[in-house]
Amino acid sequence: MNQVANMRPDATRCLLLIDDEPAQRRLVTAIGARAGWWVMGAPDIEAAHKLLAGEEGREIDAILLDHWLEGEAGTALIADIRALRPDLPLLILTAQTSVAVAVDAMRAGASDFLVKPIAPDRLLSALNAATDRRQRNGELRPLSEKIAQPLDFDEIVGSAPGFRAALAIAAKAARARVSVLIEGESGSGKEVIAQAIHTSSPRGKKPMVTVNCGAIPVNLVESVLFGHEKGAFTGAFDRHIGRFEDADGTTLFLDEVGELPLDTQVKLLRALETGEIQRVGGRATQLVDVRIIAATNRRLADEVAHGRFREDLYYRLNVVHCDIPPLRARQSDIPPLARHLLARIAEQPGMRYLSITDDALAVLMAYGWPGNVRQLQNALFRAAVLCEGNALTAADFPQIAREATYNKRADDYHSKALNGASNTAALSNGPGITLYESDGHLRSLDDIESDVIRLAIGHYRGRMTEVARRLGIGRSTLYRKLGELGIGDAA
Repeated sequence: MNQVANMRPDATRCLLLIDDEPAQRRLVTAIGARAGWWVMGAPDIEAAHKLLAGEEGREIDAILLDHWLEGEAGTALIADIRALRPDLPLLILTAQTSVAVAVDAMRAGASDFLVKPIAPDRLLSALNAATDRRQRNGELRPLSEKIAQPLDFDEIVGSAPGFRAALAIAAKAARARVSVLIEGESGSGKEVIAQAIHTSSPRGKKPMVTVNCGAIPVNLVESVLFGHEKGAFTGAFDRHIGRFEDADGTTLFLDEVGELPLDTQVKLLRALETGEIQRVGGRATQLVDVRIIAATNRRLADEVAHGRFREDLYYRLNVVHCDIPPLRARQSDIPPLARHLLARIAEQPGMRYLSITDDALAVLMAYGWPGNVRQLQNALFRAAVLCEGNALTAADFPQIAREATYNKRADDYHSKALNGASNTAALSNGPGITLYESDGHLRSLDDIESDVIRLAIGHYRGRMTEVARRLGIGRSTLYRKLGELGIGDAA
């Protein structure tokens, strides 16, 4: 074992892989080595016990458990590992894709849930999220993808001016056939916007075809996009239809388009200019009718300036430009987003509807959300899985609260302290009425009605005739309610 430990001159982090398949251990070891991970293998839980209890066990930063079983056996196995090292991130690797299975694993104590066949970028992303203290709220991307579903523009939650402006541009572009470039940070909702554009377009009756350009090995990019003929390269045993052919007559969404290598950019430009594609290893060209929506978390104009992205392709893609602001720039959207996402989470197997209290919303609004809406959804999902009451409170987000305090910055948003006064100020910026008390019981009708009237008065800036009209009551009735509810002379 010491010999294995001495093989770690350059690795910065250590992963314990519990797996009885040598081939899988070799695969994970190779993936980890490329990213600076030293992988220790254990064929069973007994061997893992010895490693965790020994001197090498002190160096372990995360555990990856393969072949987790549902039910009591799996719960007992996770509990056994947790008893040895309760603070270590524990990731589950399984062939099952059910959200219910993930819920069971997380309730048993797992930190994250990965689905076979394992993708290198997904594994490394999950390991980084699990071991990086700034991201320890977990990624849970497979679960987020299952919860997500296409939304129309009128179903997308968000009222911040910058976000509404981006939606307005996207909605106008939906009816045209022009290319759209969506820029925004990872997790900010680029794919949601792309799906809404497609759904609202004349091509919306067919499904949108999606390609994540950043997840394709460089040597396979052209084959994935344009297809290949049998024998075109080593391993090409059959003809392969590319995503451009799949998208004929519909929309092709090129996610993370900035990751495409320069030689592939040339072929993509030709396909956009002529509508013609050619399979790798083929001689014939084919005419396809494809509408392109591209997205990137980079600034493509900067990539062009540095020679990493073709200028002519940039202008071809950027016929309509849609810039999605990060979640930290639309703080007032967090309360309605949280309630919307909780309603979506409640629809998943094994989940139930939960409300969220004002103190919990204040914690969420005081955090910077580097992972944006996707990270918010993941944090809510994790909290909902582990919540035993009927409402999420600030106590259900301890890591978010710690990070919000740790990451305070000079700007007004990040410097908000987590106290009652700042919480009230933060929540006053967000729409929505709290329906539940912190114990999960409904608030009284008078309290809810009082909040609605206060919200309306603030929204219409004290114009009482407009407030009464919008609430569907007479002006005299409004003033009577002000007196009955003890709101006072708000006019």
